[in-house]
Amino acid sequence: MPKVTFIMGDQVRTVEGKDGQSVLQIALDNGIGIEHACGGNGICTTCLCRVKEGKEHLGERTDREDMMGVTEDPERLSCQTIVHGGDVTVEVENY
Repeated sequence: MPKVTFIMGDQVRTVEGKDGQSVLQIALDNGIGIEHACGGNGICTTCLCRVKEGKEHLGERTDREDMMGVTEDPERLSCQTIVHGGDVTVEVENY
């Protein structure tokens, strides 16, 4: 099971998730309240995160990310970012 480390200001928390889950879903399943105004549908940018480590363990950028202008690494929408087979560290501003 992949581990995702969330950096939220001066707070750092590492949790386990299931392979194939989004970063947002892993956060929510573990009581980490990332803001997601659109309900995790990829039509806002409130769940924006910055990938600090483990980019190689993430799925490809989605059309929804492109549509919302999230086109440059390290930024991703946590609701559209799928974790595959390894550990990831992300920084979150809206929590």
